[in-house]
Amino acid sequence: MTTHRRMRFLRWQLAWMLGTVLALVVLGAFTYELYFVLSLIGLLVVTELTAPIAVTPTWRRRLRWVILVGLVGFGGIVVRRILEILPPEVMPW
Repeated sequence: MTTHRRMRFLRWQLAWMLGTVLALVVLGAFTYELYFVLSLIGLLVVTELTAPIAVTPTWRRRLRWVILVGLVGFGGIVVRRILEILPPEVMPW
């Protein structure tokens, strides 16, 4: 049963990521940063939609680390974008 649920999770995540790539390419808006952010959003949505009610399998507990790494990467992207927007005289270095 766990393998079935794990494969369902992987199929949904893969479908989300492929759909995201196709949509971004069709719209002409593909960047690695945007793809990363939309894939992270998909990971969070798929994780919540496929969450079991009573028992959390071991593989889902390890998924928290993947989400944490993704959120740290998202934070890095946000900080970089903010630093690009700010004028140079605001920067202390």
